[in-house]
Parts: sequence; structure tokens; C-alpha cells
Amino acid sequence: MSSRLDNLHRKLDEKGLDAILVSTPENRRYISGFTGSAGYLLVSRDHAALATDFRYTEQAGSQSPDFQVVKVGADWSWLRDLVREQGHKRLGFESQHVTVDTYRQISKALKDLPSEDRPTLAATSGIVEGLRTVKDREEMDLLQKAIDASDAAMDLVTPTIRPGETERQIAWRLEVAMREAGADSLSFDTIVAAGPNGAMPHHRPSDRAVAEGEPIVIDMGAKVGGYCSDLSRTMCVGEPDETFRKVYDTVLGSQLTAIATVRAGMTAGEADALSRDVIAGAGYGDNFGHSLGHGVGLFIHEYPRVGPKSESPLEAGMVFTVEPGIYLSGWGGVRIEDIVLLGEDGAAVLSKAKK
Repeated sequence: MSSRLDNLHRKLDEKGLDAILVSTPENRRYISGFTGSAGYLLVSRDHAALATDFRYTEQAGSQSPDFQVVKVGADWSWLRDLVREQGHKRLGFESQHVTVDTYRQISKALKDLPSEDRPTLAATSGIVEGLRTVKDREEMDLLQKAIDASDAAMDLVTPTIRPGETERQIAWRLEVAMREAGADSLSFDTIVAAGPNGAMPHHRPSDRAVAEGEPIVIDMGAKVGGYCSDLSRTMCVGEPDETFRKVYDTVLGSQLTAIATVRAGMTAGEADALSRDVIAGAGYGDNFGHSLGHGVGLFIHEYPRVGPKSESPLEAGMVFTVEPGIYLSGWGGVRIEDIVLLGEDGAAVLSKAKK
């Protein structure tokens, strides 16, 4: 984890911070390796502390050898004492995660310090998340295992789907298959959306039975070693109608175009347009309402955000989904999603499930 700490140190220098309080669970795990459910990191250039309660102190010592493990109670006196000891004058906190109530508690604890020792609290956003966008070899190994588990489950279960089976039954079989293929848990609740339900991108599986000839959208993901996969396929049991053929071919062509032409150095918005222009050209521009994709890692939706308004540059080493979709009210939808690794010369597709 030392290289990740070094990268965070550079970010602190860029932001003019003496230290940062890391509270987001995925960021805490990324920087320290600690997988417990409760704790905070206090990181400066010269010191790194992991504060957690008695349930996790032994685990923290084993998983985070580069950190001073601090056993804490219900208050913030530990932070006050470390700040005074280290002499921090400008302390960053993760504004996207710290609640108003927590901020008040932190402020109250720090007010106990003499005015000359009291740091300024600085709201930050996206510091560690930005570091997480480019994956290292250890992360890629875990990501690929998660991807392989969802691929295996998709290819095992989808050929066996039959008319009359409910969305909920299909979702359960997919979840069992992911576990049996090596998943520790699920990245998110599995989506199975048959017929008109497929027009809702985040439909929850119901007791609606699958009918012959209608589209079925499946979106699912496995988690291995904390890392997530995300995979969508659309299929039909029996003979599809002409709408299915046209919409499916459009979405597939849109996805393959984006995968073949995305390059490092493009903005995320430019990458989104590669796919969106194909769908708009086929007359379905108003039926593609979400972004082309998103980063995947310790969290199922992370940087980069690959959407039409994003001006963030894409870099080699980033991992993100490519998942265009078309949704027609009263009929259903088609979404096809793969995870890609962006290299200097283009994107490599990591998902291998059949289309």
C-alpha cells in the first residue's frame, strides 16, 4: 500500500493540505488495506493512523502494517489528540461522505484545542477516488476474477431460461451461479426485466413470468476480494419480433463502435458520443437516457463517469463499462454491457459472456 500512500501524499501537497481524514469505506480500504466496516484514516506526509474500535484493532494491525492503529470510542477525542500531536493546520475531510452531524461533532472536538493549535477544516471531494481510477496489477487480478464469475454465471443460466419462469426465479439462479463460480457476494441486486419491464433500466425482479418472443434484460455483477463486476445482456426466448432485431442490432453496433474507437486522451463526453451518435442516427436518440458507462472497482459506480457532459480525460489504465441501451415504453428494452480496460492504443474487453 506504500505506493498508494505516496500518491495520496502528492495530492495533499497539490491541495495545500497538511492531512486528510478519510471516511469513505472504499477509500479507506484502498489506501490502507483494512476491510473492517468501521474506521477512519488520518493521513499526512509524515504519519498515517487508522482509528477503529475494539472489534477491529487486531484485524487492522494485521491488514494495515504501515498505519498506527488507534483504538477509539464513541467520541472524536482521538482526532483532537492526533491533530495536536502532529501539528496539522489545514485538515481535509471527504465532504461527499461526512454528514452535517459528523462535521459538527468533529468541529466541537477540535474547539477544545487552544486557538493556535486548532486546524482549519477544508472540504474535499474526489481526492482518493481520483487515485482509484487507474488500476494496478493487484486490482486487475481481482477485477478479472469478479468479471469471470459473472461471465460464467451468465453463460450457464441464460441458455436454460424458459417461458413461464419468473424474473425473480431467474435472478436467484444467476445469483447462485455467481457464488458457485467464485463470487464472495454480489456487486448489486440482480436485475431481470422481461417484456415491458425492460423499459425501466433499474427494474427490480418481480413474479412476472417470461413470455416467448419478448426481450429479457439481465444486469448483474459479482464481487471478489472487494472488487466488482458489472455485466448486461439482452436475449429473447423463442423467435424475436422485428423490433427486437432492429433495436438489438442498433445497440450492439453502438457498443462495438465505442469499444473499437475509444482512445486515451479523449474526454469521457467524447467517448459517450461515439456510441450515442450511432443510436441517434438510427432514430432512437430520445430512448437512450443514461450515460455510456462508469468506472468499476471497489465500488460499482466510480470514476470515470463516461457521460455526455463529462469533460474528464480518459487515461490508460482506467477500467469502465460500455453499456448503451434503448428503452421503449410498453415494449421493453435492450442493454448490452461489457467492462473494458483502456490502454494506450485502445480498449481491451474484459467481459467474455456470449452475446
